[in-house]
Amino acid sequence: MRRKMIAALSAAATLFCAAPAVFAADYPTHAIKMLVGYSAGGPTDTIARVVAERMSRELGQSVVVENKPGAAAAIATNDVMKAAPDGYTVLVTSLSLNVNPLLYPDRYDYDPVKAFEPICNFTNNPLVVVTAYDSPYKDMKSLLADAKAHPGKLTFGSSGFGGSAHLAAEMLSAMAGLDMVHVPFKGNAPALKETIAGRISFMFYPSTGIAQYVKSKQLRVLAVGTNEPRPDFPGVPTLASLGYDGFEEGAPWIGMLAPAGTPKAIVDKLNKAAVTALHTPEVSQRITDLGSVVIADSPEEFKAFLIKDKQRWSDVIKKGNVAAKKPK
Repeated sequence: MRRKMIAALSAAATLFCAAPAVFAADYPTHAIKMLVGYSAGGPTDTIARVVAERMSRELGQSVVVENKPGAAAAIATNDVMKAAPDGYTVLVTSLSLNVNPLLYPDRYDYDPVKAFEPICNFTNNPLVVVTAYDSPYKDMKSLLADAKAHPGKLTFGSSGFGGSAHLAAEMLSAMAGLDMVHVPFKGNAPALKETIAGRISFMFYPSTGIAQYVKSKQLRVLAVGTNEPRPDFPGVPTLASLGYDGFEEGAPWIGMLAPAGTPKAIVDKLNKAAVTALHTPEVSQRITDLGSVVIADSPEEFKAFLIKDKQRWSDVIKKGNVAAKKPK
């Protein structure tokens, strides 16, 4: 009797341990929810939708993008962090994943690498400085000159406190000795809308999707945050050429993560689908046309990148003397 009981328990334990592998083999059996912590139409949302559409075909199940903007993407981040680690709820985010705990250690007490399973870094998105096409600033030098001559006059928009646009502008302000006013929004898209309307002096914006506004003469690109000039913005100087280095390293990324504890087999399956999607000619060309650079790395490479990225933004926050404020 005792031997039968031991055998039964052993069989149950074997089945329990094998369950994740069995589930992973069947995964996915229904739609996957992809949360984005930024508003629809912004760079992160745009890239997420391009990749999600192709991933749906690769996985044989719908990958549905759901926007949950606010609190510098923390709402979506927290929802995914608390979700079941079964691969059916994933997060597509950017540098806020690392920046939020740096700015608000009491409010966001998590380690980005330990709280999530990195899946794939989709893209890198170089920053550009933009202003309304009919603004008085026809080049970067005129904007900087006006900012120096009139402290507190110029305004710059961002996707929210601690976002890439905010930190880049604070970094420029510190380097050039400027006093400018930060106007945060719930996402890059609404901030860009106000910049186009001329109600915001300028903003740093990921190069994703900017070309269409430049072509239609709604925006003017004053500078690019890369070490080398960009062929898609001919004649536009780099910030480095104007004496302001370090902006290329601060270019925002867009990547996908799952809750901690998600089985490796599921993480690997999601990674394979994402990498395959990113390398298909139509998706790759679409992303290039948007002004982004395809990364398509492995979970291990993405994890290593996140560790370095955390240190990079810690340095930027200190260098820019960015003081934490209560998120709205």
